[in-house]
Amino acid sequence: MNGIELFLLGRTLMKIGEETIPTGAVGQHSTSHRSVLIVASDIRSHPDTSVGEIADRTGFPQSKVSACVARLREAGAVVTAADPDDRRRLLVRPAAEVSERVAEIRAVPIDDALATALGPEDPQRIAEVTAALDTLARHLTPQALVRLRTTSGTGSAD
Repeated sequence: MNGIELFLLGRTLMKIGEETIPTGAVGQHSTSHRSVLIVASDIRSHPDTSVGEIADRTGFPQSKVSACVARLREAGAVVTAADPDDRRRLLVRPAAEVSERVAEIRAVPIDDALATALGPEDPQRIAEVTAALDTLARHLTPQALVRLRTTSGTGSAD
């Protein structure tokens, strides 16, 4: 596999992941699932961080990060608080308890989306792909992106 094939695989996996996210009762938002997930991943890797710092790390404009944080706060995935050292800054951290909305999203299995993407339903094939994805997920955590960005000094977020 080369870099282009890896990129295309990642894009395909991202689209399948987006298909699994329930959107009912979410309403209209100016932010994409992808943007929200990138910001959520950054917050998990860097708790107690400001919108400006998230924008610096993700490459998103502060307005986009603010919109993503608002969606995450609405879903109960993050909490915000004034920075004790600089009351003008707002710090963002993952919520201590999982909200109903976050639990609902995490509980959706990928099987249906995989079955749709793979073609005619073949339970053994779906189980194989799911096992391979589980293995990848154990090894390629969000921390891998931090290491990659630190080492290469590059990396576009969206």
